[in-house]
Amino acid sequence: MTEQLNVQQMAERLCAADNILILCHKNPDGDTIGCGSALCHALKALGKTAAVLCSDAVPSRYSFTAPVPFRGEFEPKTVVAVDVASVQLFGENNGMPQYTRHIDLCIDHHAGNSGYADFTLLDGNAAAAAELLYEVISEMGVEITPLIANCLYTGLATDTGCFRFSSTTANTHLVAAKLILAGAQVEELNTLLFDTKPRERMEAERIARNHLEYHLEGRCALMYLTRDEIEQSGVDPADLEELTSLPISIEGVKVGLLLRQQPGGSYRISVRAAKGVDACAIARRLGGGGHTRAAGCELLGNLDNAKSAILAEVEAELDRPETQEES
Repeated sequence: MTEQLNVQQMAERLCAADNILILCHKNPDGDTIGCGSALCHALKALGKTAAVLCSDAVPSRYSFTAPVPFRGEFEPKTVVAVDVASVQLFGENNGMPQYTRHIDLCIDHHAGNSGYADFTLLDGNAAAAAELLYEVISEMGVEITPLIANCLYTGLATDTGCFRFSSTTANTHLVAAKLILAGAQVEELNTLLFDTKPRERMEAERIARNHLEYHLEGRCALMYLTRDEIEQSGVDPADLEELTSLPISIEGVKVGLLLRQQPGGSYRISVRAAKGVDACAIARRLGGGGHTRAAGCELLGNLDNAKSAILAEVEAELDRPETQEES
């Protein structure tokens, strides 16, 4: 069972450590990569040996965070996970399983964190792990350089939909303001992260829109992409994350679903929910998890079976008396 730490205690443990391996989750997004890179740069500023490991390739759009990739050049003495809720999310590539057998420290903002690390800094009210990591790095006495600021801003902005999601709090904005003062290039970052779409991503979106379906009297909208269609589009898997917001943006829809077939044949399902509907509850009943408004799971079987399973849970959630009252 994990022991909970506060910001000061986490900072003290990091300052006392060396030969530190920082783990990100598979299919990396801006928060896990931004945090991994920021922490690595902060530790190196203290003269420590540190590197970042991810099961999957870092998307090119996040290359500016300049993560130091781990290539086995040192024997890790401390293993730190950032923005990873459970061990299942680490992935199997790049030798990752060798280092996930024992995790020393975890910094996370997922309320459903499984407590896999020896020591955990967890705040389910934080909009992003980057929000917590800003406090930790500051407590470590490391200067928030423009590079570190860019990394942390990336985590904040991507996990909040550029500060539009309900998880965004006053503290999220305060941290963002401090990062801007530290040199975060907000205009350039927002353009790169939200306003620039590769042609391959647009092709994947076109295909997904052609698969748009409405269910449960229009309360649920569903889109899907098969493995062949994903390969046909040539889209970077990381860019598919942006498609998850399409179904929920439709008027009258309470739950939006995006189903993506994985290389092994399973379907990764992203769940987005309107206010008053618990996306995490839907995903959790199928072995997944996440946040109240954004969650996910992965299901084996063919497309029809995946649809049937997730729609049954969506219906159960939408028909809960509490949900009916909140609507």
